Amino acid sequence: MSTPAIPATALQLRSLVKKSGQLELSLQSVPVPEPRDDEVLVRVEATPINPSDLALLFGLADMSTAQVSGTAASPVVTATVPEKMMRALTARLDQSLPVGNEGAGVVVKAGASPAAQALLGKMVGIVGGEMYAQYRTMKAVQCLPLPAGTSAAEGASCFVNPLTSLSMTEVMRREGHKALVHTAAASNLGQMLNRICMKDGIALVNIVRKPEQEEILRKLGAKYIVNSSSPSFMEDLTRALIETGATLCFDAIGGGKLAGQVLTCMEAAANANAKEYSRYGSNVHKQVYIYGGLDRSPTELNRSFGMQWGVGGWLLTPFLQKIGFEAAQKLRERVAAELKTTFASHYTREVSLAEALSLDAINVYGKQATGEKYLILPQKGL
Repeated sequence: MSTPAIPATALQLRSLVKKSGQLELSLQSVPVPEPRDDEVLVRVEATPINPSDLALLFGLADMSTAQVSGTAASPVVTATVPEKMMRALTARLDQSLPVGNEGAGVVVKAGASPAAQALLGKMVGIVGGEMYAQYRTMKAVQCLPLPAGTSAAEGASCFVNPLTSLSMTEVMRREGHKALVHTAAASNLGQMLNRICMKDGIALVNIVRKPEQEEILRKLGAKYIVNSSSPSFMEDLTRALIETGATLCFDAIGGGKLAGQVLTCMEAAANANAKEYSRYGSNVHKQVYIYGGLDRSPTELNRSFGMQWGVGGWLLTPFLQKIGFEAAQKLRERVAAELKTTFASHYTREVSLAEALSLDAINVYGKQATGEKYLILPQKGL
């Protein structure tokens, strides 16, 4: 099959928050860039809509106010940004921004460097923003060559969720913990983390909030599952922490009481076999890293967990920068090797760039619900 000719311009999804307090999502025709010596041009064939994409995409707008105008091929979505949110968006006002953290596609043009030329014609995974587009230039060193026979859909999510889940176990080892706790645990990322932990022999305590999410994890083979909506949640969590010795939690929820409840149960687990009482609590350090914001309300901490604890934010990119290129590359290589097993992603629906801007699609993927992951196919409909 012949390779399609490279056009002079191509579509890119853009997000604009105006000073008037209105969000505008649209498809723009932009020049297809020429790769420099150390770069390649990738024809993007698949790119996922991750929770981490939605803040930039929606710009804190109230999407219940969303309306669509334009045409089916070139829709324009508008929505109102609440006045109280505008201050947080000051730095991006009146700027049309490209969206999309990661994706996969075929290298259709390469710069003169040997590293770039070696990727010509290959399917690669890419990360670095601006992926909701038909073409993207990247430095050759930032591309992950995918194993032969890997489709774009299989490789589209090879960075954000796989490297985030794998990095959680790396943080655990580097900080001296022996087991993990994870919230929103039935998510695509949570299922990956379970597969990693089962393969690597790491005890993992999964926190979910619905019975159907418990069932997802049971079918996967998860051992420790606790439901935050259960009346016995605190007792169930403490019991699981005693059995696993987990003192590190990655929290995708962010707001509300959950982070504090986890620390409280960790303290109760640490004191379960204590030989003597200390007014300062146990000497076991307990750590919660918040890496998501499914709950945008304030984080509530009821100080009932001693003095040896920490709560902080955590993001993948700064962590990879911290551990250095060589260590990060080892994580990437494992992801590539296990892309169809440990790090497999599953999607509810595949949509074109235009279809991603339909209200029906936005109402589904905007909820960030378990089992509702969308994949954009930028070449669809051409």
